[in-house]
Amino acid sequence: MAFELPELPYAYDSLAPYMSAETLEYHHDKHHKAYVDNGNKLAVDAGLADLSVEEVVKKSFGTNQGLFNNAAQHYNHVHFWKWMKKGGGGNKLPGKLESAIASDLGGYDKFKADFIAAGTTQFGSGWAWVSVKDGKLEISKTPNGENPLVHGATPILGVDVWEHSYYIDYRNLRPKYLEAFVDNLINWDYVLERYEAATK
Repeated sequence: MAFELPELPYAYDSLAPYMSAETLEYHHDKHHKAYVDNGNKLAVDAGLADLSVEEVVKKSFGTNQGLFNNAAQHYNHVHFWKWMKKGGGGNKLPGKLESAIASDLGGYDKFKADFIAAGTTQFGSGWAWVSVKDGKLEISKTPNGENPLVHGATPILGVDVWEHSYYIDYRNLRPKYLEAFVDNLINWDYVLERYEAATK
């Protein structure tokens, strides 16, 4: 199953001022496209081109670093674009998600603080996550393109803390970017969709 660069689910300028059109153009059209192009070539070389992106990520982890880096980043970004929307974020969550965050993560305010802390303290490039593991939500962080799939968990929300995702708009102020992401960009409907799929 060849990797394909998805269209953004919104216009380049629709997430401004929290994420600029310039950031999205570079991030989607250049960075994500490179992961797709490189991942396809490396998947063919490894004889894994017929597998789903999730299977390629799991099979290449720890065995084929080049393929893993590109396949995992493709997987991460396919979801990252959908985890944001115009007019998103804030604490008005779908009921089922609100209950899960209350019981597993100590409520919205604690989730927000812990999620931002995970993204802020990820040294260098990486991601911060909310995942379902053993039926419960957990917050984690990973380096580079690594994601919770390879740790037996299903990510339902992730934020990219590679510099290319925020430097144009926030320079070195990663915490400010993370706060803007949580307060103004998260597409809670897509998080709910991922949560429901992970807890079936």
